[in-house]
Amino acid sequence: PKGKGPQGKRITLKVAKNSVRVAFNGRRRLDLSKMGIATFPKCILELADVEELDLSRNMLKKIPNIIEKFQNLMWLDLHSNQLDELPAAIGTLRNLTYLNLCNNKLKSLPEELTLLRGLRTLNLGLNCLETIPTTLGTLRELIELGLFDNALTIIPKSVKKLPKLEKLNVKRNPLPEFAEEEEPIDTVKRIESLYLVEKKDLCGSCLQTCQGERDELHKLEDMTPGPSNKPSFPSLVTPNSTARDNQEEWRMK
Repeated sequence: PKGKGPQGKRITLKVAKNSVRVAFNGRRRLDLSKMGIATFPKCILELADVEELDLSRNMLKKIPNIIEKFQNLMWLDLHSNQLDELPAAIGTLRNLTYLNLCNNKLKSLPEELTLLRGLRTLNLGLNCLETIPTTLGTLRELIELGLFDNALTIIPKSVKKLPKLEKLNVKRNPLPEFAEEEEPIDTVKRIESLYLVEKKDLCGSCLQTCQGERDELHKLEDMTPGPSNKPSFPSLVTPNSTARDNQEEWRMK
C-alpha cells in the first residue's frame, strides 16, 4: 500500500499536527501510537514543545539523540516497539515523571537514565535485561517500578529501598530471593467440625452429600496407603437419642 514499505509508515508534519490531543490533565499529547512507524519521524521536531509523547505499539528500533529537543516532556510512552538500546540523550529529559519502555528488546540501560530524578513511574518489564544499575537507586521519586519478565537474577538493595517506592513488580525473573517453595500436597481434606449422626436420621440431600464425601475418601485411601495398624476406639458409641433430638440445631449452626 502507498506510504508503506521496509521503513514503515511515513509520518508527515500534517499527520503529526492532527495527532495532537489535549489530555485530561490539560497537557498536549502527541499520539502516534499504532501508526506502523519504523523510523523516528524527524518532522515531529516541529512539535517538540508538547508535554506528552506516545510512540507506543510501533516498530521503532532506535530512538535518536534528537529526542533531547523535547525538553517539555513529562510523559513518554515507547512500549511495544523493537528498541534494543536507549540513547544517552534520554537523560536530558529532566521533566519526565512517566517513562514506559515495556515490551521492547532492551539488554542494558544507559547510565544517563539515572539523571531523570523526577521519575515517578518507570516500566522496564518484558525486556531482555540481565542486570540493572545500582545507580537506579538515585531515582528517589519513583513510586512504581516494573521489572517483570526479564532475566534478572538480583535486584540491587539501593532499588529495593527507594524511599517512595510503593509498587515493585519483579515477577517472572530468575530471582533466587523470590523463588517460591512448592507447597506439599495435602491429600487429607481438613474439616473444622465433626457431627456424628445415624444414617437413618439424615435427610435425602445430606445423605447424598455424605455418600459423595465417603467416595472421595475411598479414592484418597487408594492413592495414599494407610498404616498397617488401624487405631481402635472401643469407647466410641453411636449417637444417642439426645444427639438425634439436637441435630436440627446442629444444622442451623
